[in-house]
Order: sequence, then structure tokens, then C-alpha cells
Amino acid sequence: MIGVDTNVIVRLLVADDVRQADLATAYLRRHSSRDDPALLADIVLVETAWVLEDLYGYARPQIATAIEGLLATAQLKTLNADAVHLALQRYCSGGVDFADCLLGVRNVLAGCEYTLTFDRKASKLQEFKLIAAGMAVTRGIT
Repeated sequence: MIGVDTNVIVRLLVADDVRQADLATAYLRRHSSRDDPALLADIVLVETAWVLEDLYGYARPQIATAIEGLLATAQLKTLNADAVHLALQRYCSGGVDFADCLLGVRNVLAGCEYTLTFDRKASKLQEFKLIAAGMAVTRGIT
């Protein structure tokens, strides 16, 4: 199995550099398959969402469609497609970053009751709990 970096995925999706897009396509056709797919790590999916939104101006539904398309590609796989699908649903339905959506879903699937945060936006997701003023405070982690 090989891993794929964000810049390769972005070239495949936006083809803004035709030469690199062609090289990426050809390489993946030769070195990945349904039986031996290339890995799309969570961080690559998160970075892809950021790049598509910040640099290319994609809207959330367009980003979700692009990532869903990657997940449907036989030559590519992620470690937990169900978590990514659920995170994309949360991402499209609110003002929370895809990174936070995926983090919350993955943590719950890993057995966490919730994910602790100072991020008010992320705390709107059911998987997060906001540290608020007035909570008991102790120094350090023991």
C-alpha cells in the first residue's frame, strides 16, 4: 500500500496543473488498485477540505461531493469511510470545520464520551463539550 499526500489529491480534483494531474493519475493507475488501494489518511482529507475551501473557493457541498468521490474510487481508501461520511454530513449542516467534525466522530468511535474544547463552534457538535467559565479548575494533568 502507498499513501497519498494532499497535493496529489488536490491536483486530481482541480487539475489546475495539467501535467501534475496527469502524472498523479498515471502513477495511481500503475501503483494502486481495488485489491491494493492507496491510503487517504484523515489529515489528507482535512487538508484537502481546507485547500478546496480557502484556495479554490469551493462551497461545503462541493467539498463534500469531492471527498465522497474520492471515497468511491476503488484505487483509494481511508481507514474508516463511515466516520468520514458522518463527518461530511455534520460539516455540510453547520458552521463547523471539517477537521472538527472528523475529530469528534473519530473520537466517539474510539470510545470517547466527548471531545473537550475551547472552540465554541466545535462545541455545537454533539461529540464536543465546551470548557466554560466557572468550571472547576485544577492545575496540571495527573
